Amino acid sequence: MGSELILRSDADGVATLTLNRPERRNALSAELVDALIAALDAVDADPGVRVVVLTGAGKGFCAGGDLAGGLGGGEGALAAHRARGRFAEVLAKIPRLRSPVIAAVNGDALGGGFGLAVGCDLVVVDREARLGTPEIRVGLFPMVIVAVLQRNVPRKPLMEMILEGQRIDAERALELGLVNRVAEPEQALAEATALARRLAARSPAVLALGKAAFYRVADQPFEDALAYLHAQLTLNLLTEDAMEGIAAFLQRRDPQWKGR
Repeated sequence: MGSELILRSDADGVATLTLNRPERRNALSAELVDALIAALDAVDADPGVRVVVLTGAGKGFCAGGDLAGGLGGGEGALAAHRARGRFAEVLAKIPRLRSPVIAAVNGDALGGGFGLAVGCDLVVVDREARLGTPEIRVGLFPMVIVAVLQRNVPRKPLMEMILEGQRIDAERALELGLVNRVAEPEQALAEATALARRLAARSPAVLALGKAAFYRVADQPFEDALAYLHAQLTLNLLTEDAMEGIAAFLQRRDPQWKGR
């Protein structure tokens, strides 16, 4: 893909996307962000993809914004501002993808890389990885990723993490609810892939419907959320896959999903 800033491999309904700037610890250059957006669009348009795994090449997941590259591209302040907004597009896009996205955090995920990992639907992290928001130490506040982090971490520990520029270990991240699982060293990708294959065995139609509903109601008032989910349940029951799943359960056999 392009300059191979994103590597893609597919197997068993799982598309694995790899951030491929290992010499820069997969720092988020403008070019890498553009390539990631293109890769996410491609997997979303591919009916053969049921689950996406996102990981990093080399020993790190993502070091965050590329400080050496000026945290953006384009000529002039407004062009650079728009280029930086492309990373916000990534964080907004992941919840909108029809397929679940699993971050396989194979090494350190810091700053924007931390936000990228937490912004995925599920997160599997290497036990030896460090995570956090160190950018305050160079005079930057993690502006964009706060929107993601606030939806996953209680406010007091999050504010302390940001203001101190803390790096936390995998077990602390699990304790705070930032990640789902802690893998043994060098096993994050294998564990995330195994999880992805289990999810890929579910109905793709229902996964897409349910994921969309999950995020749609996250910030809705309680009664509005109930009304929306009530309507979505009826839609779910009208799918061919729901009918097949119930029939398979009653007949004690494995369902044959049609994706509709």
